[in-house]
Amino acid sequence: MRIAISGSHSLGKSTVVRDWLHSNPDYLWEDEPYRVLSFNGPYEIAFQDKSTRLHNGLQLFYSISRLHRYDSSECNVIFDRCPIDYLAYSQYTAFQATTDIDKEFVLTMVDAVRESLDHLDILAFIPISEQWPVPMEDDGIRPPDLEYRNSVDMIFKQIYRDGLFDLLPAFEKLKLIELVGDSELRLKQIQLAIESISASRFAGS
Repeated sequence: MRIAISGSHSLGKSTVVRDWLHSNPDYLWEDEPYRVLSFNGPYEIAFQDKSTRLHNGLQLFYSISRLHRYDSSECNVIFDRCPIDYLAYSQYTAFQATTDIDKEFVLTMVDAVRESLDHLDILAFIPISEQWPVPMEDDGIRPPDLEYRNSVDMIFKQIYRDGLFDLLPAFEKLKLIELVGDSELRLKQIQLAIESISASRFAGS
């Protein structure tokens, strides 16, 4: 089962990934592209109104390349972020009009992102929720800026709920879920999605 955790920053995505791996040691782990390429790697990647085409392009195509490593649903792997995340963050920076990221650049990303979703079985989106608020954490990576996190979350919701970038047809080929609640509930929601897919495949066999 190929699972990706998606959403704005400082909402518990990496915690979900760690908790899932702890409970499911048979799963492989694909870390967030930023951590691989910049935090622990050779590139200097900026966020917010300082992101450039190079910064987000590197992360996008690294993310896509990792998805393409797993062609079969028989692979058990969980991804911290997915290509859609770089559409959302690029859209935010395009709105700021402070770098070379603009509307045209964002639109050039769409086809590659849409195609990459064929390599996922479950896409788990973590939204900001009034019922389950998550405090902002200064993790030393992204700016601890609530407005930034909230603005990116709104773009994610437009993508996943409202059809921004016309990705909804691609979502029909995989299981799109929203993770809410505490850590235990989030893991249960992923497990239920897996069981639903398995039952559907068994019924179709």
